[in-house]
Amino acid sequence: MALLTELGTEIAIPVCAVIGIIFSLVQWYIVSRVKVTPESAASATKNGKNGYSDYLIEEEEGINDQSVVAKCAEIQNAISEGATSFLFTEYQYVGIFMVAFAILIFLFLGSVEGFSTKNAPCTYDKEKLCKPALATALFSTVSFVLGAITSVVSGFLGMKIATYANARTTLEARKGVGKAFIVAFRSGAVMGFLLAANGLLVLYITINVFKIYYGDDWEGLFEAITGYGLGGSSMALFGRVGGGIYTKAADVGADLVGKVERNIPEDDPRNPAVIADNVGDNVGDIAGMGSDLFGSYAEASCAALVVASISSFGMTHDFTAMCYPLLISSMGILVCLITTLFATDFFEIKAVKEIEPALKNQLIISTILMTVGIAIVTWTCLPSSFTIFNFGAQKVVKNWQLFLCVCVGLWAGLIIGFVTEYYTSNAYSPVQDVADSCRTGAATNVIFGLALGYKSVIIPIFAIAVSIFISFTFAAMYGIAVAALGMLSTIATGLAIDAYGPISDNAGGIAEMAGMSHRIRERTDALDAAGNTTAAIGKGFAIGSAALVSLALFGAFVSRAAISTVDVLTPKVFIGLIVGAMLPYWFSAMTMKSVGSAALKMVEEVRRQFNTIPGLMEGLAKPDYATCVKISTDASIKEMIPPGALVMLTPLIVGIFFGVETLSGVLAGSLVSGVQIAISASNTGGAWDNAKKYIEAGASEHARTLGPKGSEPHKAAVIGDTIGDPLKDTSGPSLNILIKLMAVESLVFAPFFATHGGLLFKIWG
Repeated sequence: MALLTELGTEIAIPVCAVIGIIFSLVQWYIVSRVKVTPESAASATKNGKNGYSDYLIEEEEGINDQSVVAKCAEIQNAISEGATSFLFTEYQYVGIFMVAFAILIFLFLGSVEGFSTKNAPCTYDKEKLCKPALATALFSTVSFVLGAITSVVSGFLGMKIATYANARTTLEARKGVGKAFIVAFRSGAVMGFLLAANGLLVLYITINVFKIYYGDDWEGLFEAITGYGLGGSSMALFGRVGGGIYTKAADVGADLVGKVERNIPEDDPRNPAVIADNVGDNVGDIAGMGSDLFGSYAEASCAALVVASISSFGMTHDFTAMCYPLLISSMGILVCLITTLFATDFFEIKAVKEIEPALKNQLIISTILMTVGIAIVTWTCLPSSFTIFNFGAQKVVKNWQLFLCVCVGLWAGLIIGFVTEYYTSNAYSPVQDVADSCRTGAATNVIFGLALGYKSVIIPIFAIAVSIFISFTFAAMYGIAVAALGMLSTIATGLAIDAYGPISDNAGGIAEMAGMSHRIRERTDALDAAGNTTAAIGKGFAIGSAALVSLALFGAFVSRAAISTVDVLTPKVFIGLIVGAMLPYWFSAMTMKSVGSAALKMVEEVRRQFNTIPGLMEGLAKPDYATCVKISTDASIKEMIPPGALVMLTPLIVGIFFGVETLSGVLAGSLVSGVQIAISASNTGGAWDNAKKYIEAGASEHARTLGPKGSEPHKAAVIGDTIGDPLKDTSGPSLNILIKLMAVESLVFAPFFATHGGLLFKIWG
């Protein structure tokens, strides 16, 4: 018997979640002590010791302190209002969709047994009676709505924290780069911990509430829970695509007119699109990323629970072992908490060159500690030997094998993170080669950048392949699901370093707009360059975990739809495979064209303002920021619907008309091709961005030969960066949601497809 009792489990999981929430609130409180009101700055200068007049550079240079603080506060308000109003608009549209889709789930799943309210034989164990399909339909709908709401709240809170912290980071940069780093990092941690803890807590409460009705029917209970993952990911899809189109339309528009045509710096307040650009960082990278990783996390948990419920854990009703996936996540919160202290409290950052190592150490420390944590959880919560459902048979598994499955996922995540860093950080040769190719113009820059992206796919794919092989050999589909959870177990740290990027990016923008000295801008730029790399690492994690999660969901779907083998040589499956492989291309085409057309409108508006507002270039008149914000908002709301519909409708159409075998082909095809495009797109974009930063910073002899800002190589680099924007922030990150979402949706609707699906082949046959 396991060491941890059922009562212990019921206490441990919510306690860990609450600890995570408390920790994030403490971090929030610490960040809030940095004041953004000018009055307090005046009083602080009088009493000298208040930490405010700690070596302020501004005072040596005699710039009036108060006006700078007031300016920062004003810009922060503008960004916060823009982001909030966009998210509210987006959530209104998404809310309508959510209600419609919830009704659809209820109708489709309820009709499996013709809406009967009688208990029916279980799917896997015909002797026992299980709750009716109507109950599963109702509870799946409830968990779908809960998942969707949790996802939306995660994204929204993340955005609020980021817009709260950006000006504070800028103000702290006056005291030194270390202080600014800590504010940005703490704020990222707030988001990471809130999200990990909320996701865990809501899922845990949902399971316990549903148990009141389901009683001993665990198979039905955990089938209904899969709706939670579907809700999480469907919101993430719209958040990612909508936010991605918003941020990149503004970014591309601001860059093309501002930097290339008018030759003004990146976040110059004269540029009309500058507020929209900074709002975009928050709605795309923060709200989108938050929802995305929450979705992965919810789905990995759901996939593991579904497989476990039909294994020996579910049959013997061993609650502690059943909750193994949740216990891993609980341990992850505690581990990330200790890891975070390493960055904020144990070591202080004093120089610019210590920033990137500090963020990298976060990944290493959390991975090492988590390995120990997983060992503890495995040996205290699992019986020494048990059986796992493996496509119709039960496979005997030992607890150390399951420990290895989780670790394989955890370490594969670290490897993917580091490979991504190698290919996107300007400290290494790949990005420097891309920067060097700018000497001969934009064309060679684009060629080198694309080649770099394709090459960066190799090692991550091998890492994913090895982890799939090992975990599948040991523990079938359950092994893959817990490997995905292993990769996501350090989600709080992963999100903290990921949210750090957009926060420091915004801080740089605010410094430029408030007219602070170039020394402060250099500090925020250093924070931002490190942030670009960590954002790429975060995307690597999201893509790697998406591949494992969707494979686990695929396995659960195949089991649930009662397909014993998926045979590629049958025409039904093969047509699905080839069409599935095409879907990521169709999806990318839609999202990229959306960014292109929205950017076109933005460019026209920015040009119009420069040409028609007198005194704008001289800095005498204020540009009309609101119009640009509106263009971005309208474009993204309108354009997020077609790609979203493509992803949400494909499984339904294929399942209903062609049946489960063709659908399994489509899922496999989209997984295989989607992962490749997603990795190469995000790394190409990240490399172009950092090649441009490398030339701008001019930190090495080589970088200085490529020119100051405004030289020909720099212009070529800006063009590369602009092309890479939709790749790294719209298409790439949205693709991992496409892969997961189609799989989880197929799993939720599997009972319906298995009984009523395949209409065309039925008519044909």
